[in-house]
Amino acid sequence: MKLESIQAAENKLLVQTYERNPYLFVSGKGVYLRDENGNDFLDLLSGIGVSALGYAHPAVEEAIRRQSTQLLHTSNLFYHEHTANLALRLTEISGLDRVFLCNSGTEAWEASLKLARANATRLRAGGRTIGTRFLALDHSFHGRTMGSVATTAKAKYREPFGPVMPNVEFVQFNDVADLRAKFSNEVCGICIEPVQGEGGIHLISPEFFRAARELCDSTGALLLADEIQCGLGRTGKWFAYQHYDIQPDVTAIAKPIAGGIPMGAMLCTNESAQAFTPGTHGTTFGGGPLACAVAITVIDTLKKENILAHVEEVGQFFKTKLQDLARRHDCITDVRGLGLMLGIELNSADLAKHVAAEMMERRIIINRTSDTVLRFLPPYILERKHVEITITALDEILKAGAVLSGAAPAGEKAHG
Repeated sequence: MKLESIQAAENKLLVQTYERNPYLFVSGKGVYLRDENGNDFLDLLSGIGVSALGYAHPAVEEAIRRQSTQLLHTSNLFYHEHTANLALRLTEISGLDRVFLCNSGTEAWEASLKLARANATRLRAGGRTIGTRFLALDHSFHGRTMGSVATTAKAKYREPFGPVMPNVEFVQFNDVADLRAKFSNEVCGICIEPVQGEGGIHLISPEFFRAARELCDSTGALLLADEIQCGLGRTGKWFAYQHYDIQPDVTAIAKPIAGGIPMGAMLCTNESAQAFTPGTHGTTFGGGPLACAVAITVIDTLKKENILAHVEEVGQFFKTKLQDLARRHDCITDVRGLGLMLGIELNSADLAKHVAAEMMERRIIINRTSDTVLRFLPPYILERKHVEITITALDEILKAGAVLSGAAPAGEKAHG
């Protein structure tokens, strides 16, 4: 098999940073991926939230074809026609004023952290009292580079690389009292994922978000919203913070922005943008012609086809079906999420691992995060019929698991 030869080569040649699933995908169409043997898999993960328009979308393919015949790279020493057009679209949908274009989510988050520190430096120069500390949240995940790791809560991501960036303190999730107790004028930024992805699909509470906004306003610290996974339509609005009617000073985005072409962006207010001047920050590949052209096409397609309304409608249908499933199975302890960013918590890490593997056997792609949470991040073009296929498979797998474990059969929970 071709898969086996590739596995052998990777084991010999690549740094072993991934535990890959033993499947080799060669093409995709819509919400399906096709493996080397011609089997189609319903993809409910979309490359960990990247392929918002699914696979082989004609608008994305045409944008790649057209731009690839014209210009791929010039560097940021010169202009090209797409940067301002993309920035205009991003500022219009976000309510923020300025854009820094980069290559990935973690790079966008690094830019956000650097901007918060530079903003504090600027304020101190003007006579304000403000320090260099960050407050981040329990369960948070912000990326793999050193600043992102420092603001990521789980020790397994930080400790092998210590000492990481200092002056980061973690706040208990959604605990307003803890946030107020740890905040002071030594803080330059509060780091929030409006919906935590890797942390297990946890939503920030309105009370906590409002308190964070209020505290930042009181000192000039920046409110940083990490929307790398939950932004750009994933929750049914352009940005998850728009569900709360709260505007951050800075937001970081990436995953779905360019349809699978690597890209990220930091968006910020005019006020905070003053902290960056020419030469203080940059990137070689960020904002290149190809990525920008495709990102413009993705945003325009989402608007033209009214896809955010579809995300909201199908996402609510999906969540309701998962809640119905939870009433039939005691092993499901919670259903969480917004739009097409959903998770179900199971009462056992072993069970969650088993269900994810069984779903793959049935050619349905999901994944497991925070050990016990099954995560669903499908393409935005998912339809109700795909949800029904998914729920049927989950129901059958959980019924079989209950029989094997000797647990109460499905249906008993609803009547007990």
